[in-house]
Amino acid sequence: MAKNSRASKPNATSAPDVHIFTYVIEHDLGFAPNPFHGFCTLACCKPKIRSTAAVGDYILGFGAAKPGISGKLSYWMLIERILSFDQYWSDPRYWRKRPCMLGTTYLRYGDNIYHHERGNNDFRQEDSFHSEKNGVLSFGNLKRDTGTTQNVLIASEFAYWGKSAITLPDGLNRFIIRGPGHKSRFTQSEIAAFLAWLKNRPERGYLDEPAHWQFLDSPRHRRRAA
Repeated sequence: MAKNSRASKPNATSAPDVHIFTYVIEHDLGFAPNPFHGFCTLACCKPKIRSTAAVGDYILGFGAAKPGISGKLSYWMLIERILSFDQYWSDPRYWRKRPCMLGTTYLRYGDNIYHHERGNNDFRQEDSFHSEKNGVLSFGNLKRDTGTTQNVLIASEFAYWGKSAITLPDGLNRFIIRGPGHKSRFTQSEIAAFLAWLKNRPERGYLDEPAHWQFLDSPRHRRRAA
């Protein structure tokens, strides 16, 4: 089931085997990450993070400039499970994350979109945020999402602030990222400081709507890479 794992369980004072990955959510629409239905999942985009992160690691997503939340923490998730696309598709716990393009906003941005059909080695891409108009396959998104990894990162312990992204205390500024790519080279003392801060934050789960929902009338946010 899990592609990656680490030996020890993280705690608030020491984290010898924990890694933290931070990046900017360029298009925060509830797709990547998808914080709905009791789980926070990263199933599309960020292939380098998805291929490297392990169970017990943390993902931190920071806001983009256009919603005015650059440098603020939009969400964090503690990876507890890593599935393949086919495992994710077939597991009934995540069926509600399959997109429904005629449904409500959060249903349209379901991220459970890739799977193999019996007897076919090519991935099927469901009609979704990452497909073209009328559900036509987007080869660019298919290659980005599936070309180098099949890992789907899953967390039940997470906090997603979305448009209400929060400011980290000054002592945690090293984790902030404002540009492309991701950061993951942090000292053990920096990681321990973050986990100690996190232990004192009571917020959990889905807390506010995605930051870019306010721009959904714009065509550029209807279907494109997240």
